[in-house]
Amino acid sequence: MSREKLMNVLLAPHVSEKSARVAEGANQFVFRVRRDATKPDVKAAVELMFEVKVADVNIVNTAGKRKRFGQRFGRRQDFKKAYVRLAPGQSIDFTGAQA
Repeated sequence: MSREKLMNVLLAPHVSEKSARVAEGANQFVFRVRRDATKPDVKAAVELMFEVKVADVNIVNTAGKRKRFGQRFGRRQDFKKAYVRLAPGQSIDFTGAQA
């Protein structure tokens, strides 16, 4: 896959209580990814963007919830999450602080 396509695989870090718990305990990070992304695509994208070694990738398709907007019912968009486990000794710093 080309560099340009890999830069578009990761959409955003997925921030939740579960992702924070997993990041502390298992050295895993959770990202929202494109719906057509595969495990090798996510692995290559994380290694390219964060310059870390990825040990394992698990992908979860999440169905959008049904929500009510006033008197009408609607549905949130489906999305895909990737749980990325880093190799021992590796870490990702989302704060952006340069040392």
